Amino acid sequence: MKPIKDNYTELLDNIGLTIETARQNAFKAINTELVKANWEIGRHIVEFEQHGEERAEYGSDLLSRLSKDLKLRYGKGFGRRNVLDMRRFYIAFPKWQTVSAKLSWSHFIVLIGVSDETARKFYEQQAINENLSKRELERQIDSSLFERLALSKDKKEVLKLSEKGHIVSHPAELIKDPYVLDFLKIPQSTKVTEKHLEQKIIDNLQLFLLELGKGFAFIGRQYKISLRNKHFYVDLVFYHRILKCFVLVDLKTKAVQHNDVGQMNLYLNYFKTEENVDGDGEPIGIILSADKDEVLVEYATGGMSNKIFVSKYQLYLPGKKLLQKQVKAILDAK
Repeated sequence: MKPIKDNYTELLDNIGLTIETARQNAFKAINTELVKANWEIGRHIVEFEQHGEERAEYGSDLLSRLSKDLKLRYGKGFGRRNVLDMRRFYIAFPKWQTVSAKLSWSHFIVLIGVSDETARKFYEQQAINENLSKRELERQIDSSLFERLALSKDKKEVLKLSEKGHIVSHPAELIKDPYVLDFLKIPQSTKVTEKHLEQKIIDNLQLFLLELGKGFAFIGRQYKISLRNKHFYVDLVFYHRILKCFVLVDLKTKAVQHNDVGQMNLYLNYFKTEENVDGDGEPIGIILSADKDEVLVEYATGGMSNKIFVSKYQLYLPGKKLLQKQVKAILDAK
């Protein structure tokens, strides 16, 4: 028989679980009703327009009047900007059946700010797939994640990316080029050492994991490899829970050299032999460098059985308009 104290603790834990579950369910229900109400308000405004009445552009008399009267009747939450967002929400998502119950009104406010429908669908799916917070979703959009992933694909693959989000099923799909590390807040003019870059990444590990993508778990830094009396250190080691394999990251603050590739090859061979256990896939190596010579990389990695990828990193947000133009060219191709 369990002691009374243990029985009471179990009782308390069970009640606590019930309360937390009820609160979460209540929050989800409130969110669904809020999103539904805002969608309906947007629908009413658009239908009013379609009956030949005034277009509800931002700053129009209609929006100003609606905002004023709704606030008088129902209180806060109906500023002119909010009313406009409800209208834009309905226009972006005209079918209620397509509105995900997994996303909050805050998520949809961010999404309707993405004017390109193909990109907006991608970010919507990404937010659902990876359970992104509003802040994390904004980060993905600001860093042009869709465009960076799309540039390595053809038209068919870009459209698939938009519909399903970024789903990783093989090693090459893990890779971005470039990786955007603006969250490290290192000025472009600053000469950064590899040690400094590594420390800044560790200090901002949560954001770095977000940039890497779904499925990464941090294992350690300066991971020691000993071969007889020689010691080597892998800058960053992760485990990818979807692909079930180690991912080794080596940082280079200059252009990658052929010997950097050879060194990563050594690391991967060691991990395959010494670190992998039953069920682990072959480890993956990512050399993250300030610059790279595509031809050199091609020759340096050619013929290797190990999965080694070389990507550039940049310390600032990419030029969104140029990336959008390049993706548009892919989609416009026959």
